[in-house]
Amino acid sequence: MTEKYTALYEEHKKLGASFTDFGGWQMPLKYSSELAEHHAVRKSAGLFDLSHMGEVWVTGPDAAAFLDYALVGKISAMAVGKAKYSLICNGDGGIIDDLITYRRPAAADGTDKFLVVPNAGNAKVVAAALAERAAGFDVTVNDASAETSLIAVQGPKAEEILLRLVPAAQHELVTGLKYYAAVEVPFLSGGASQDLLLARTGYTGEDGFEIFVTNDAAAALWQALIAVAEEGELTPAGLASRDSLRLEAGMPLYGNELSLEGDPFAAGLGPVVALSKEGDFIGKAALAAKKEAGAGATTGRKLVGLKGLGRRAGRGHYPVLKDGNVVGEVTSGQPSPTLGYPVAMAYVDVEHTTPGTTLDIDLRGKAEPFEVVALPFYKRDK
Repeated sequence: MTEKYTALYEEHKKLGASFTDFGGWQMPLKYSSELAEHHAVRKSAGLFDLSHMGEVWVTGPDAAAFLDYALVGKISAMAVGKAKYSLICNGDGGIIDDLITYRRPAAADGTDKFLVVPNAGNAKVVAAALAERAAGFDVTVNDASAETSLIAVQGPKAEEILLRLVPAAQHELVTGLKYYAAVEVPFLSGGASQDLLLARTGYTGEDGFEIFVTNDAAAALWQALIAVAEEGELTPAGLASRDSLRLEAGMPLYGNELSLEGDPFAAGLGPVVALSKEGDFIGKAALAAKKEAGAGATTGRKLVGLKGLGRRAGRGHYPVLKDGNVVGEVTSGQPSPTLGYPVAMAYVDVEHTTPGTTLDIDLRGKAEPFEVVALPFYKRDK
């Protein structure tokens, strides 16, 4: 596989980043200390390059009806300017990807316009699936991933920092932006002003924003964000801290908690599946059967949070035990920098999923005690 590089690769090199492969992309794992980057996001703000994510535009008179058919959510019910978390499933109800869809103002000819953002490793698969499913609908599916960069500013000081790059007359566009909404905002970077799509979304459990920008303007925006931040206020952050942040926030990662073999209901994503929406959609019959059977019925297991009662952390694929017998498997786990104890997400036999249940994780032959807890592990003060 040929290595892929984002438009910000040289910026990361200048900052001394350590790189790792992620979905074929060379991405910054960390710049100095992943622990420091994690705490920066919780206490101040972190700066992330998310340009490995996909961006697929869906436009046309049938765009809303098409996305209702292609995805499990009721996308047509979204108001313009809003965003919605959803899933794209196969005919068997297996999860191809989890993604966010943004409804944008109608195109010049009055037709609907949506931006679908899949995960990095699944971007091409999702774009291809959407193009295939578009047959019979009056829509255009345009994969703009290769031309688009995505920069995130996450943390309690994110808004304050962004406002320094937005003309004062447009500050209300940022301060008034609700969670899971997006708006075009003029940004001052590289000595010029340009309108960029700003979304109040994120994957860290903190308040924050994601900014869609063309590749040729990405470096200037990245540099401008660093330049307007005060000393220690905005910390470039890599994939390592992004993973520990999303785990504390109880957010699933495709390939860990979600997969083609997975069950949305067992994963706790039942509310995302709109079985009552009008018409058919891909995977509807299979998902209806899974819901009827009950969460976890098709796999025998449900996703839970596990809080460590000791000091050692469980990791992905470690067995979960009850009285020495295997009753589950860890999907994600590590020490929680914010909470000070190990946390994990795991699929566990349904009969052992009640909060308060004590279980063990097999840490290479040694049973370490954990307790089932409700997700998320961490929730920010609002």
